[in-house]
Amino acid sequence: MSCYTLAHSPDADDLFMYYAIAFGWVSHPRINFRNDALDIETLNQKALASYYDISAISFALYPKIRHEYALLRTAVSFGYGYGPKLVKPKGKRLRPNFKVALSGRHTTNALLFRIAYPKARIVYMNFLQIEEAILQGEVDAGVLIHESILDFDERLEVERELWDIWVELAGEELPLPLGGMVLRRSIPLLRAIEIEEILTKAVRIANDHKKLLSQMLLERNLVRVQERQLDRYLDLYANEASITMDERQLRALDRLFAIGYEHGEYECPIRAKDFLIPIEYKRLRLDS
Repeated sequence: MSCYTLAHSPDADDLFMYYAIAFGWVSHPRINFRNDALDIETLNQKALASYYDISAISFALYPKIRHEYALLRTAVSFGYGYGPKLVKPKGKRLRPNFKVALSGRHTTNALLFRIAYPKARIVYMNFLQIEEAILQGEVDAGVLIHESILDFDERLEVERELWDIWVELAGEELPLPLGGMVLRRSIPLLRAIEIEEILTKAVRIANDHKKLLSQMLLERNLVRVQERQLDRYLDLYANEASITMDERQLRALDRLFAIGYEHGEYECPIRAKDFLIPIEYKRLRLDS
């Protein structure tokens, strides 16, 4: 049996999509996984170093690791009219060079923020520390992500939705690409296809049994939120649209990569479809 390292964040959506495997609801006679749970920017840094076989990443990172990793179609998170939020103390007026806390240089929200606010002074920190950093006056504002967008301190207010920045830059209302999964290119192609099939099945089963799986995560204290917040969060980021990317999501990725290239973040423009695992190979191989 082959064992592959699989890294994901400890956030509710990633845990939800992975734990159908951890609980034994999905298995394979020749493949198993050893998992690590790390914050998203640490995962991005690890991906830059080609550390894991399979990893969650911020979509904005992908053009920088495209030679080492293929894009997976499954376990994706997109925003549909929502996403990270730029928040500040109520009534505070932000100057052009305001000091802001972001969750990591390679996150999608950081890419969009840097383009929208080129004069801002950026401090990168773990997203769990951002709200307190604003309240303590260490920064003027911060971008909240993950579960933080659902319930933040009443002393704070939203300055701007990252969704609005995205729509303005994209020129149309495409879903906002936030996070996805990648797989090491050195893994043999047939095995890579099998791994993607396992992960896709896990996300589908998790969605089919969302209530039961959510309850198991809560009972084991595996998530940072309560039941009401967990339901809301999963509805946003771990849903039917997470199972396998559709054409609209792929077009949104292409637009994100184009925006990054146009603003000097990437060395060349790329198309998402060119970096997916060619799943048709399995059928062609078996038919030959």
